[in-house]
Amino acid sequence: MEKAKVEIDYNNEVIKIRGLKKSFEDFAVLRGIDLDLYQGENLVVLGRSGTGKSVLIKLISGLLTPDHGTIEVLGQEVTHITDKALQELRIRIGFSFQNSALYDSMTVRKNLEFPLVRNRKGISRKDIDIAVETVLDAVGLSQTINQMPSELSGGQRKRIGIARTLILNPEIMLYDEPTAGLDPITCIEINDLINEVQQRYKTSSIIITHDLTCAKSTGDRVAMLLDGKFERAGTFDEVFDTDAPRVKPFFDYNFIH
Repeated sequence: MEKAKVEIDYNNEVIKIRGLKKSFEDFAVLRGIDLDLYQGENLVVLGRSGTGKSVLIKLISGLLTPDHGTIEVLGQEVTHITDKALQELRIRIGFSFQNSALYDSMTVRKNLEFPLVRNRKGISRKDIDIAVETVLDAVGLSQTINQMPSELSGGQRKRIGIARTLILNPEIMLYDEPTAGLDPITCIEINDLINEVQQRYKTSSIIITHDLTCAKSTGDRVAMLLDGKFERAGTFDEVFDTDAPRVKPFFDYNFIH
């Protein structure tokens, strides 16, 4: 599916990162990066495994603390707010985990209800049912409502994981390797779903991936992370219109071999 044009407000940064550094013992994972995510944008952070992509979104969501630099999310400095304010901010951020992170002992319905009941005190049964049905419809899996996660395919589990994130109507989506471990046809479906979420829910998203097809399909802009720094950024074609020895082999491996 061709990616539809979206309205992106380049005057409104929903995430603003400056001088971000993070090391684990003697290994520098992020070496002083700057990054902006604009309102309505899908931004792909592209790189090989182990380059710090997942560390980046854990820093953004306050799951890790940076060694240096600032992370501003929806106007708040993540490292300098109270625990209560951070919890409230996280409700505005949807985190789609690589493994979908569903509760195996709960039906699809119960998995989707869980974040609503936990975060929307006093919500009525009717509103819960409407919210569950709405997000299941959005991901095209209304028929799975009473199934267990073990009865779903990998692609279906990924979709339900995204639906559970959407049920709180997040302003920002963080996708961690959304197509990892999926077959090519299911990857296309997930890429299309990411674009549909952007359109339908007006989200701003960071998509962490090493999958160039995902990057090309979903990204309004691509930033390539190599050795803890951003090597190139721009549209997909701008990033890969180069013979640079650190960039071209990545493209060739994905699209030629």
